[in-house]
Amino acid sequence: MANKVHVKKGDTVYVLSGKDRGKKGKVLRVIPDDMMVIVEGVNMTTKHVRPRSAYQQGGIIHQESPISSSKVMLVCPRCGKPTKIAKEFLDNGQKVRKCKKCNEIIDVISEKKVEK
Repeated sequence: MANKVHVKKGDTVYVLSGKDRGKKGKVLRVIPDDMMVIVEGVNMTTKHVRPRSAYQQGGIIHQESPISSSKVMLVCPRCGKPTKIAKEFLDNGQKVRKCKKCNEIIDVISEKKVEK
């Protein structure tokens, strides 16, 4: 069974729960096998890095860690509110994501399939 995440890379999302509740950020990476997303500026962790060569510097870096995709909600680019997503087929055969609050099309998921 293929796991489907409701957000894509580049989407703006709103964090629903956890220590970063209420923050908005851009999705940097989606990990569909684990149902996780990495959001810019959310769930920051510190990592101690050793220098790999004589020229590279070690130290402490701050980076984003993955959070569950169920803890984020897509922010509609049209109305600017966190919303659920409806997936629909248009008359021309395109599959689209729609905002459930303002009923506007967010983007096209797949084009019409051409039969041979």
